[in-house]
Amino acid sequence: MAEPSARHLSLPSGLLELCALLGASQDSLRGLEQIAPKRGVSSASSLVPEVLSVFVPPFTTKEDGQVVGANCTLSKGRRRSFRKKREKPRMESWKNHPGDSKGPDSEDVTIPGGVDLLALPQLCFPGGVCVASEPKEDYIHFLVLTDVCGNRTYGVVAQYYRPLHDEYCFYNGKSHWEPSMSSARRFVPFAVCVVSRFPYYNSLKDCLSCLLTHLKLCKDFEVDNHIKDFAARLSLIPSPPPGPLHLIFNMKPLQVVFPSRADPESPIIDLDLHLPLLCFRPEKVLQILTCILTEQRMVFFSSDWALLTLMAECFVAYVHPLQWQHTFVPILSGQMLDFVMAPTSFLMGCHLDHFEEVRKEADGLVLIDIDRGSVTCSKSSDEDVDIPDVPLLLAQAFIQRVQSLQLHPDLHLAHLSASTDLNEGRARRRAWQQALNCKIQHITLQLLVGIFREVKNHLNYEHRVFNSEEFLKTRAAGDQQFYKQVLDTYMFHSFLKARLNGRMDAFARMDLDTQSEEDRIDRMLISPRRPTVEKMASRKASPLNIAHRRMVVSMPNLQDISLPELPPRNSSLRIMDTSSCKSSSPVLKVTPKSTYTFKIPEIHFPLVSQCVQAYFTDLVTLLSKAMALLGPGDSLLLARYFYLRGLIHLMQGQLLNALLDFQSLYKTDIRIFPADLVKGMVDSMSASERAQAERTPELRRLITEVFDKQGEAPKADDAVKNFELPKKHMQLNDFVKRVQESGIVKDTTIIHRLFDALTVGHEKQIDPETFRDFYTCWKETEAEAQEVSLPALLMDHLDRNECVYKLSSSVKTNRGVGKIAMTQKRLFLLPEGRPSYVEIATFRNIEEVKSTTVAFLLLKIPTLKIKTVAKKEVFEANLKSECDLWHLMVKEMWAGKKLADDHKDPQYVQQALTNVLLMDAVVGTLQSSAAIYAASKLAYLDKMKNELPMAVPKTTSETLKHKINPSAGETAPQAIEVLLYTPGRLDPAEKVEDAHPKLWCALNEGKVVVFDASSWTIHQHCFKVGSSKVNCMVMAEHSQVWVGSEDSVIYIINVHSMSCNKQLTDHRSAVTGLAVPSGKKPSAVYSCSLDGTVLAWNVSTLRVISRFQLQYGDLMSISLHNDRVFCCTAGSILVVTLQGFVRQELRIQPSEEPSASFLAVQLLPEEQQLWVAYTGVSELYIWSLKDLGQPPQKTRLQDCTEVTCMIRVKRQIWVGGRGLSQGKTQGKIYVMDVEKVTVEKELVAHSDTVRTLCSAEDRYVLSGAGGEEGKIAIWKVE
Repeated sequence: MAEPSARHLSLPSGLLELCALLGASQDSLRGLEQIAPKRGVSSASSLVPEVLSVFVPPFTTKEDGQVVGANCTLSKGRRRSFRKKREKPRMESWKNHPGDSKGPDSEDVTIPGGVDLLALPQLCFPGGVCVASEPKEDYIHFLVLTDVCGNRTYGVVAQYYRPLHDEYCFYNGKSHWEPSMSSARRFVPFAVCVVSRFPYYNSLKDCLSCLLTHLKLCKDFEVDNHIKDFAARLSLIPSPPPGPLHLIFNMKPLQVVFPSRADPESPIIDLDLHLPLLCFRPEKVLQILTCILTEQRMVFFSSDWALLTLMAECFVAYVHPLQWQHTFVPILSGQMLDFVMAPTSFLMGCHLDHFEEVRKEADGLVLIDIDRGSVTCSKSSDEDVDIPDVPLLLAQAFIQRVQSLQLHPDLHLAHLSASTDLNEGRARRRAWQQALNCKIQHITLQLLVGIFREVKNHLNYEHRVFNSEEFLKTRAAGDQQFYKQVLDTYMFHSFLKARLNGRMDAFARMDLDTQSEEDRIDRMLISPRRPTVEKMASRKASPLNIAHRRMVVSMPNLQDISLPELPPRNSSLRIMDTSSCKSSSPVLKVTPKSTYTFKIPEIHFPLVSQCVQAYFTDLVTLLSKAMALLGPGDSLLLARYFYLRGLIHLMQGQLLNALLDFQSLYKTDIRIFPADLVKGMVDSMSASERAQAERTPELRRLITEVFDKQGEAPKADDAVKNFELPKKHMQLNDFVKRVQESGIVKDTTIIHRLFDALTVGHEKQIDPETFRDFYTCWKETEAEAQEVSLPALLMDHLDRNECVYKLSSSVKTNRGVGKIAMTQKRLFLLPEGRPSYVEIATFRNIEEVKSTTVAFLLLKIPTLKIKTVAKKEVFEANLKSECDLWHLMVKEMWAGKKLADDHKDPQYVQQALTNVLLMDAVVGTLQSSAAIYAASKLAYLDKMKNELPMAVPKTTSETLKHKINPSAGETAPQAIEVLLYTPGRLDPAEKVEDAHPKLWCALNEGKVVVFDASSWTIHQHCFKVGSSKVNCMVMAEHSQVWVGSEDSVIYIINVHSMSCNKQLTDHRSAVTGLAVPSGKKPSAVYSCSLDGTVLAWNVSTLRVISRFQLQYGDLMSISLHNDRVFCCTAGSILVVTLQGFVRQELRIQPSEEPSASFLAVQLLPEEQQLWVAYTGVSELYIWSLKDLGQPPQKTRLQDCTEVTCMIRVKRQIWVGGRGLSQGKTQGKIYVMDVEKVTVEKELVAHSDTVRTLCSAEDRYVLSGAGGEEGKIAIWKVE
């Protein structure tokens, strides 16, 4: 039982917010009876509807003070219902009527927000209350109710007819009344309306259908009792949490399924999403989607009220995750028609009878006739509403995909035997509908991804800027109007904010899943991009080339994902060949995610405390049984059961049990953790309950977590700015910001050099005119690169991913007259007058580059000379005024290629390309004698090659395989904190690329970047595990990566979904080490924290199975061997049993290294060795595991100033740190032979300290550098 202090805790809503009975008033029925003999029974009569009774949870009897409603508080409750007997609805206390011996004490009823009782009768009877001479079929329609804050509730209305005399008797409160002959054949409609916070259209329709079967059989005075019991049932059903678990409730005779939303970001879909595809051709569906995306004023029409809401909701679901943010009133009664005169965007619906009236009276509306499948515009005084077309190729793909759908269940179910069970047949139909809904959502999401995929290329994430002007330039001429209108909407602005906030919604997931290998590679490049030779060739082959010619705008440090290359338009859309269409994979391959069901137990009446408590107890028992039957890998379902059981415990007033379930949920799936509810629970606890909770360590930590997060100031939801050219003079910092916003380049160091170049000989500030000229030069160069026309034969000479970055004017060379072209790999000549190709040199083979003059008559013509290794003949080009610039550019590219080869780092070529194009733009901007000198400020790699001609040591060069940069696209390099390699494992449920081996790279502030280790391309761009430094990572089983953080939390990443939804919060200080016992499938993971705590975790249940606390703090890491835990603390190495008993302590003599502290430990069981490294010491200590009491052997590392990390690889120990090389401090790796205890190799790894090492299947070693370099080196293991 809850204590008095808990009475103000509000619980989350169940399925029911409100249930109402509506119909004609008593007075109007009495008047109708009086005039009936005069009129005769044949004429239809219209009455004024009103609310007759309202039922609001919680539902209790007078003597009962228990909680029984799913939407109640923990305080004592009264019956929340009333009857209407007055013309104007107002809150009344319950009135006694037949069937109630005693009513509860008088109490005002609180109507949930968003439900306007004055407007509800019109919406429940949008066509009026018409008396009929014969009973009509029951009729169900749907409502969407919006409060002043924009919060929506959803209504399902069931109309049914009763004989007039029965209802008259009901309204007189008499048990019997003899009708007159004239009224015996009159039938009056009544409506039952269920209002919920959730759009359970189909489910609540099923529930109301079951209710109507009872209402038709019951006597008149029993109607309210039946509706009250029905409402009470619904109020006790909890809403299912997001995920795969759906709830089933037996409403008799139907088993009603309440589906959950797919994830917290997705809406509940309890609709038949194919309805619009049955009413409209695909072209019309596209037209309506365009109206939504451009936020038009839309009115749906139909002769069927039910279709209005269903159609509107389907179309809104089609554009998810974009959201309609304007007025949404799918049903307007006849009295509400003036709503369509509103000047702002809206989506409304009304009866087809009003079509002509609305068309003539209202201007500028889009009129959508559901019955005829038409889309028209009402006449406007100025001009017709302009509905632009969806981009052509995307429209073609959408139409083809829609036409491939099977929209008729009879065809799908034709081969199945007839179902003899009602609920079995409904289950078949539901499974078919679920699969079809999944395909339709996939198709509409593909359309949205196609429309908006390249938006991110024009976003600057640091400064929250969108360059709409440049984005529009990349759109085809025929698509300009569409994008101009879409970009100017609230919907698109919210979409931009979601992209800038890094939201991983359905759009982001599909964008990531459908990118090509080329796109993944592009994400790692930092150079400005140009169309590849392959793309140029395919563009020339397409007849749509002219219409779709685009000026590509580079976003150097962002991803470059192009629209899928669809085939040319075919006269017959149905037979269009899609073999070459990357994104139009057959729709039938889309399969819905697996779903599971949980059956809610029966609710017994009368609704008294004992019955409700029995229901809650049954529910908890069933949930506990279901949890016990789950396998170790079913954490997804387990989390949903924890959520539901915690909710039920809360309804019972068992706050501690509820907290324990929510604490388990917090560890299992944090996405669905109800933080606000838990905070409310804790706030409502009495002092004794709070103290009891605090005595449980895991609950104490949960409470701390929840309140700490509540205390954080919410981050301002910064608006998205549109890029504008500056209007004031800029100092360095402002210039850096402006360049980054423009998307030209993001690297702060490069922008500093650009600032120096543009201010040569001037005051150190840049005026707006200079910036505008520079920006214009850059964009013009991009546009020119798009217009380059290359002969087809180039495909035989160039790599398909090569791009032309610079093209000279036509010049005379010793190999003919033509234009010199520069790609990232070579220089070649395009001869004038004939489609030919003359290679000049690859940058790798250049031996010398000179800028000289050649005498011609009395003139001295500037000439560029290039000597290559393979050719004796020197290439000469009379470049005239362009000579000095080309001289700078070729030398920079040559230097970039040489550095890339020497350091096995392709990023040098990308950096050289960026420098070269910036030089070109600077020369074009300044156009003065000092322009070349200014451009030379950007020739950074050439200077680096000349000033520091430091050769890479041979051993390093032979061992180094490749370098990658996880900070590509950032404004500055970031230190590599931890590296983890996970081997590939092909699971039938995985995509092929998900089965590849992966490299997990932890950067600062909890950022993790994941590389595909089969190609060293980025698999998953940055996602966050907290916001603190990552200290350690380990793989548990095959599906989890555990990440230990400085914030004392262990984050668990699912390697299949690449999401982090689980957190372990049992440590009280920074998690410093994670260890997995050796074995094929370890069932435990050991973790340690800085305060000396060691915990052993069950991987399946995520529960602590053992723990111990060391006397010493500063615990840096742990290792496991022979049922012993080797604990590395700052002052000693402790050998501890699994139960926490210290068996041995290893120290070094204080006289040897007084200031040294232990840093890292490596166990070599086969060699019986224990290798230990210390901070600030260039020596390693090796103990014998046979006798740890013996003094350790020491070995000194030559030219080493610091050791930072150490790993074992085969029969070697790799030691990372910092040391001297060629007179300069650099990151170094020492490869040690464990038998001889000598240095086999000394590798000059990085320009900054080696921070971390990891092994890739003992074939490669990966090293991560500090923040000055921020790169990962991949080394070959001998």
